[in-house]
Amino acid sequence: MPIESLANFIQQSLPQIRFSSASLDRICLAFEKHDLKKNEFLLKEGKVGGYFYLEKGFLRNYIFDTKGNEITISFYKDKRVIFDPSSFFFSKPATENIQALTPCVGYFSTFEKLNDLFHSTPEFREFARAILAKEFASFKNETISKINKSADERYADLMEHNKDIFQVAQLKQIASYLGITDTSLSRIRRKHSGKI
Repeated sequence: MPIESLANFIQQSLPQIRFSSASLDRICLAFEKHDLKKNEFLLKEGKVGGYFYLEKGFLRNYIFDTKGNEITISFYKDKRVIFDPSSFFFSKPATENIQALTPCVGYFSTFEKLNDLFHSTPEFREFARAILAKEFASFKNETISKINKSADERYADLMEHNKDIFQVAQLKQIASYLGITDTSLSRIRRKHSGKI
């Protein structure tokens, strides 16, 4: 029997493709249940990463700058696939860390298992391509927004698309994600809280 939440996520990601029960079973069998406790790492710098479907919870992706400060790259919430492309596809040690901000429920797979699926199951091949394109577009949009949007605009975007992150992440983590200081974040929050 396929993992219901994973099977639903796959089907909803590609509504134009009809997945057979056999294909969904084959795909879901490549994943193993992998829950994380709060603060536990999905991926640590120097390790080779896998492919993770986050069913429930929040994760944070961060690196260290040249002064040793943590810089948050991304926040992830439920119903999302998470992986470090360089590490996953090329078996290279990761240069980033992915850590649970809350207890997380999810399913994990390896490059070898998914590569077999990619070559044997056409439906999975289409799913994998769609996810890769979606993640690339999301990453590019985030990168561009840090260049062509003000701190106020980036804060407003975060409030619109991932407001719950303020309940689970430290303010210094959110500030580093937005590319601003803790003091600037406090000022922006006061400004926005005063809006009607």
